[in-house]
Amino acid sequence: MEEGRFVVEGRQFRSESEYKRALRDKETIDRLRRQALGSNAEQLDKLKRDVKEGKYQFYTLLGQDFQEELEEMSVLPKKSGMGKKGAGRTGSGREALFKQKKSPPKRKSKEEEEQLNAIALEELRKREKRRRILLVLCSLLGVACLSYFCLYSYYDYKTRISYKQLSDLKEKTVIGQIKPTAPDVQQTVHVNLDGEPEPKEVLEEYKNLLNKNKKLIGWLKIDDTNIDYPVMQTSDNEYYQDHNLNQEYDKNGSIFMDKDCDVLKPSTNYILYGHHMKSGRMFGKLDSYASEDYGKKHSYIQFDTIYEKGLYQVMYVFRSRVYSEEEIVFKYYQFIDALSEQEFDSYMQEMSAMSLYDTGVTAQYGDQLLTLSTCDYKEKNGRFVVVAKKVAAKE
Repeated sequence: MEEGRFVVEGRQFRSESEYKRALRDKETIDRLRRQALGSNAEQLDKLKRDVKEGKYQFYTLLGQDFQEELEEMSVLPKKSGMGKKGAGRTGSGREALFKQKKSPPKRKSKEEEEQLNAIALEELRKREKRRRILLVLCSLLGVACLSYFCLYSYYDYKTRISYKQLSDLKEKTVIGQIKPTAPDVQQTVHVNLDGEPEPKEVLEEYKNLLNKNKKLIGWLKIDDTNIDYPVMQTSDNEYYQDHNLNQEYDKNGSIFMDKDCDVLKPSTNYILYGHHMKSGRMFGKLDSYASEDYGKKHSYIQFDTIYEKGLYQVMYVFRSRVYSEEEIVFKYYQFIDALSEQEFDSYMQEMSAMSLYDTGVTAQYGDQLLTLSTCDYKEKNGRFVVVAKKVAAKE
């Protein structure tokens, strides 16, 4: 260290932090010195008591030096034999004392040196400890972020490959045979109102996929989007929220049909659910339909059940939420069957009033409807919904 680099009031300080504290002490001492020069004996005694009792905080040994100065100053009037008339000369004596204190520099004793060394070492230990703790925390945070990124990338890659393979499987020659009827109700949900399986031919392109998983109910696709997925259905609406067609855990889940919908009957309204994934997977970009321009460019939705193909045209786009059972309000997720024309028209009026824009498309009692639903984070338990009706062909 350069000799004399951290010197204040004749004292040498070993670290920059000690030096800065000494400078703060010097500012306080200089102010109090000016106060002492213009004070009388009574005021000086009060200042000395205040310093001694800790009214003024000092961070270095400069405070102790100043206290000694005050002790010497308090005896000057007595030695000079002066009263109030001698105050002026007493003030001159104080100034001389201050000048004497400033030079020559006071040499530190061995005890003071050891004290300063101990303080400097303690400060260095504290800094090193803080540095190490910060380094460990940053390392743990880095590992956690890297692990999450790797896990996220793995699942995302796995999901993309899996659905590519499933899409390719649709085009392959059928492996094995799919019977028109499925007597084992444990392996299928395709039953009529009487609980008996109905004979219905599975489309050729879905036989391989159905061999892979009996819970397959159809396929959903929207041109020029990432939505191109198999659709599952089971008696538990929770299962496919975190499982894929291969029955594996998958945080992306699957697109699945509401358990109360029936493709054989069929239900008035097929309701399909999917996660609003930040990656855009599943229904992550469904809320793009909030833009009327986007809605016009993607107004047709292809949804095939495993028994028949279907083309749907978008009618309504709206935001809603999941309501409590006690709330008396239109709940789109409970609209599966309309038992009368009046009931159907009432549902249409509710959704039309909620729609973000007018598509010009309407439906009549007897039309087949399709509803796509995902989470909407604009409110608690929010949902973003797209409703379409089945049409023969694109207009």
